[in-house]
Amino acid sequence: MSRILVIGGYGGFGARLVRRLHGAGHEMLVAGRSMEKAAAFCAGHAGTEPVEADRNNGVGMAMARHRPDLVIDAAGPFQASGYTVPEACIAMRIPYLDLADGRDFVSGIGALDKAAKAAGVAVIAGASSVPALSGAVARKLAEGLDRIDSVEMAISASNRASAGASVAEAILSYVGRPVALWRGRRRDTAYGWQEMRREDFTVGDTALRRRLVAIADVPDHAIAPEHLPGRPAVTFRAGTELDFQMRALWLMSWPVRWGWLESLTRASRWLMPLYRMTLRFGGDRSAMHVTLRGGRTERRWTLIATEGDGPEIPVLAAELIAGDILAGRIAPGARDAWDALTLDRFEPLFAGLSIRHGMEARELPPPLYARLMGDRFAALPPMVRAMHQSDGAAGEGVVERGADPLAKLLAAMMGMPPAGRYPLHVAFVAKDGAETWRRDFGGHRFRSTLSAKGGLAIERFGPLRFGFDLPSDGEGLRMVFRRWSLFGVPLPRFLAPRIAAREWQEDERFRFEVEVAAPLIGRVIRYSGWLVPG
Repeated sequence: MSRILVIGGYGGFGARLVRRLHGAGHEMLVAGRSMEKAAAFCAGHAGTEPVEADRNNGVGMAMARHRPDLVIDAAGPFQASGYTVPEACIAMRIPYLDLADGRDFVSGIGALDKAAKAAGVAVIAGASSVPALSGAVARKLAEGLDRIDSVEMAISASNRASAGASVAEAILSYVGRPVALWRGRRRDTAYGWQEMRREDFTVGDTALRRRLVAIADVPDHAIAPEHLPGRPAVTFRAGTELDFQMRALWLMSWPVRWGWLESLTRASRWLMPLYRMTLRFGGDRSAMHVTLRGGRTERRWTLIATEGDGPEIPVLAAELIAGDILAGRIAPGARDAWDALTLDRFEPLFAGLSIRHGMEARELPPPLYARLMGDRFAALPPMVRAMHQSDGAAGEGVVERGADPLAKLLAAMMGMPPAGRYPLHVAFVAKDGAETWRRDFGGHRFRSTLSAKGGLAIERFGPLRFGFDLPSDGEGLRMVFRRWSLFGVPLPRFLAPRIAAREWQEDERFRFEVEVAAPLIGRVIRYSGWLVPG
């Protein structure tokens, strides 16, 4: 029997972990800032002992008094936390483990590696759904692939998987704040709880449809690109099952992004009561999936938890790693939990819960332009073909704007950059047969989504859709305007903007030129330049 001290041991995740480790025969010390709450929890669990101590008050004295064989920090939030507890553990030569999902905390734990090795103790951060479980899944999906292009992860929690104050505070800490990503073969910036979209989660005949998820800041954004072949783009999204909660947080993210508020952290004290008022809504099903793409191969792992078992998932990795540490199977040193476990280790724990999970693989369709052009695509110049098979390109662009005030207004409404010469980066994201093109002219960004319909390339800018033919020859291709619509309603051709676009190869570079003009007001915008794919 080992003695384990769990900080936050009576909280939402800590209590679940204590029960699991106690059931495995360990002596549990349940620590928290409230002795009353710790004692109340222990009163219902014989063989557990309450301890008044938290991360910032009394934990060192508690460790000195009780001399645990392992300390686990399950308290959270870790987003603004320092390394006081793991440093104290190293000083006392006590192994340390946590359930952290704070990106900087987990990815920076290696700073303690030298000291942990000298003390002969293991210090492991992130023994939770991310990055321990997500890392085990991603590595399994990547087996046999020489290069990974992208990894997309998503977690959708049931509304009745009640979030505690620390979870809410962790989420609110990055809502609307910049989130550094690696995508499009370069460092990019997204914003917390934005880029919202719907995801389906399916395992056999069990499905959760059209759950909203949005950008969340997790350790995987920093860790995964460095650990998978090809340094793939990595994006993690999270959400709850109720649309109105997701949309409310999305709306609240904008004042933070615009700089009107520093963060929403202080709002947790009045948001939590509002959240608790909604607990009677929704169901008890949570889900997670990890989707990996490499070349023309897509592999996906999906997990669906029912009967309220979703909140058990974040503590499973901690249970496994705690056992490994106590058995001496983990070498001394400080590291994140990305590669601490393999997926098969989770199987017995999943089997004891209402959880279904599985993997599927499929061959991805050819790139959009290759599907539209058929055999003509192979006849394009090499750099033009490479551009439409890439996930990112960099180069230079020149922007010219029309002089008419209405033309300036139209260009601004489309999100076009001011006139000038800019470093240019374009990123391509393929999903469900469509491609989103993100263009960045020296920090001025706009995007469009291209899809295929009726033999035409359909480019969407917000509610506007434009249909193009793609005539081509050995020199390159052109985009010839055929139709347009607003909110799906066809509009007359004589009112349409005049759009001329062409792509070609010159000096071993991809070259482009796009001009948009409008009836009566003339040029709206013209942008041209060069790019090198990859």
